[in-house]
Amino acid sequence: MAAGIKARLSTVCSSCWLQGWHLPLGPSGARLTHTRAADQLRREYDAVVIGAGHNGLVAAAYLQQAGVHTAVLEKRHVLGGAAVTEEIVPGFKFSRASYLLSLLRPQIYAELELQRHGLRVLPRDPYSFTPLLEDRSPRSLLLGHDMAQTQKQIAQFSQKDAQVLQGHAPDTAYPEYEAFMGTMVSALDPLLDVPPVDTALLGKGSLLQQLRNLRALRPLLQAGLALGPQLPRYYEVLTAPISKILDQWFESEPLKATLATDAVIGAMASPHTPGSGYVLLHHVMGELEGRRGAWGYVAGGMGALSQAIAHAATARGAHIFVEKAVCHVLLGSDGRAQGVVLQDGTEVRSKLVLSNASPQITFLELVPQEQLPKDFVQRIRQVDTRSPVTKINVAVDRLPSFLAAPNPRDGQALPHHQCSIHLNCESTHLLHQAFTEATHGHPSRRPMIELCIPSVLDPGLAPQGCHVVSLFTQYTPSMLAGGQSWDEQTRNAYADRVFDCIEDYAPEFKASVIGRDILTPPDLERIFGLPGGNIFHGGMSLDQLYFARPAPSYSGYQSPIPGLYLCGSGAHPGGGVMGAAGRNAAQVALKDFRHL
Repeated sequence: MAAGIKARLSTVCSSCWLQGWHLPLGPSGARLTHTRAADQLRREYDAVVIGAGHNGLVAAAYLQQAGVHTAVLEKRHVLGGAAVTEEIVPGFKFSRASYLLSLLRPQIYAELELQRHGLRVLPRDPYSFTPLLEDRSPRSLLLGHDMAQTQKQIAQFSQKDAQVLQGHAPDTAYPEYEAFMGTMVSALDPLLDVPPVDTALLGKGSLLQQLRNLRALRPLLQAGLALGPQLPRYYEVLTAPISKILDQWFESEPLKATLATDAVIGAMASPHTPGSGYVLLHHVMGELEGRRGAWGYVAGGMGALSQAIAHAATARGAHIFVEKAVCHVLLGSDGRAQGVVLQDGTEVRSKLVLSNASPQITFLELVPQEQLPKDFVQRIRQVDTRSPVTKINVAVDRLPSFLAAPNPRDGQALPHHQCSIHLNCESTHLLHQAFTEATHGHPSRRPMIELCIPSVLDPGLAPQGCHVVSLFTQYTPSMLAGGQSWDEQTRNAYADRVFDCIEDYAPEFKASVIGRDILTPPDLERIFGLPGGNIFHGGMSLDQLYFARPAPSYSGYQSPIPGLYLCGSGAHPGGGVMGAAGRNAAQVALKDFRHL
């Protein structure tokens, strides 16, 4: 079967794959243009959402549920923004950009009834596999939800890191570390579901009004109280390099490097970069089926999540359209947003406009600069959007067999095949070295690779016997040294380097490859509108979070343009497939709408 597929595909030139040749798919493989074929784009709505990324779809569902007639306009031919399923190689369905689910807010699951609208998530256990390159009997580290088994795995490298040492310092073992991080996540979790505190209100009005305004500080105060007397230690996690934090807890390099990947993934940062601890925290804030920190695959690929949200929105009456590119926001004589203008000149008027696009596209391309405060424009231009990410989607005709855990003779999947497989992650030094090379404009020689094989749990993604492989790699700078561009030769050379690294851990991987799709930072920007290729719409460093996301005084989803709101990952609480920004922005816009 697999050999036949490879033979048939040999007539399809590899440049088609590299240029992104694909078919958009719905949950059952059908193309979704808009979810109600009878809907026609009207010239007037209560609200228009620019972009059908998951946050925009979430915002539309909540607005429509509140009786605000809403249209979503997407420039691509497929819904979901970066959360899409696309058939890049014939017969292989890829989560082309985002590829794992955990951070989606549980309120959104419940309130939008996403399971009823087709969402099915496949949890992973175990969830992390780190093979080592060793000459004799190479070892590996397998982490899962069974704490006893996980401790046994860690004990290969350090008995101290594995055990709970009763009566000793609490920072000496993995279970204690997990509990410590869990407490911090629980304290900060409520901050994700409300706009940041509006500090402009503090100190204004009468004494009574000022006292009332202080209530806005309640979420922050509650978070501080929940952290209790260990607040200084938690503060250190937020501000220190994650390498410093992990050194306090552990001595095993494979364990530290594996945990550190969550602190740098998607970020142009090293484990030695101050503030990298927050990025790790951001990635352990999610849950699946009530299990904190669990990650899973969406059945049918990430596009099935976007379509479940879209179905929830259209079931409430929202209109969703693809291939409707917005040219600019329509402003009235009073400077208020009054709708949008499409690239074909069509005007769609509305009382509210919510932008799921990045802050850079929203405020530097869709709005006349003279309508915005100069300091605000400067802030948006200065947002750090550096991206280290190149995503490579690969079709293979068999599962990779790792030297540290060889496949059985029958080729059946082993537990580690469902995991995030971390390669070139034996030590934090390796990660820092890869980062350093990228800061000088050179793609890493030993890039950090997170390899996932979702078809192990979701076999419908690939033909029988075959698999789809997701390679989330870094570090690759957006701008290469010497002004060199990411042309086809450069892209292929980097992908070949990644495949060579995989081959070191899993011989014959390259021989299993049927086709590949390479998305460098410029490709991620061109196709998905991610500024600089940054998967978060802007770095998740402390200076670009909460009060300062996307800019100070504009962290509450409202913009300098009355009636224009930011609802994407460039707003609080940031990136990842969370939906929080869409839900929060809809609530703010809805409150304003009721006062019009």
